[in-house]
Amino acid sequence: MATYSFDEVNEMYVDILREIGNIGAGNATTAIASMLQLKINMNVPKVQLLTFQELGSVVCAEDETIVGIYLEVQGDIDGSMMFVMPLDSAHYLVNRLMGRDTEYKEPFDEMDMSALKEIGNIIAGSYLNALSSMTQLTIAPSVPYTAIDMAAAILSVPAIQFGKIGDNALLIETEFGDDMMINGFFILLPELDSYEKILSSLGISM
Repeated sequence: MATYSFDEVNEMYVDILREIGNIGAGNATTAIASMLQLKINMNVPKVQLLTFQELGSVVCAEDETIVGIYLEVQGDIDGSMMFVMPLDSAHYLVNRLMGRDTEYKEPFDEMDMSALKEIGNIIAGSYLNALSSMTQLTIAPSVPYTAIDMAAAILSVPAIQFGKIGDNALLIETEFGDDMMINGFFILLPELDSYEKILSSLGISM
């Protein structure tokens, strides 16, 4: 068992996690842009280690409706991952995937939700493939679960799940697009033992 907590991850480890976040988010963004035939204009991802209380204020207002794509992480490491984005960004991506006018804003139907899951699969798979390549660990995502709700409700999922073992989560903010910039946030939540495996695989002893 790991003998440290999330709160003890110091600046050196945060730098390593930040680099993982940059590469993972970059790969995921490139994959989505390729799938939707978007021109790549991508800002450098912002990576922070935050408490769950800080997480909500950084992402958006608690009462704002957002889309959350949640999945389990399996293989050599255990944990979960969430990708959240504003409703406008989700509509834009789905409209591009479905070949509709990008201004279409009707509520998501069953086919739209399926499209969102596919987007979630691409994002998660690309991110985790980058992490797997860097660490030489076998990492696989489960089937994603997609929800549309107020930010407070969606962000309560990682807070409840990981509140028992630590107060911090790794938040990666990414922004990309062409005529519209898409905002999104990766929330990476490895279990404590898995953090140790990731860092050890990169030559960082805990």
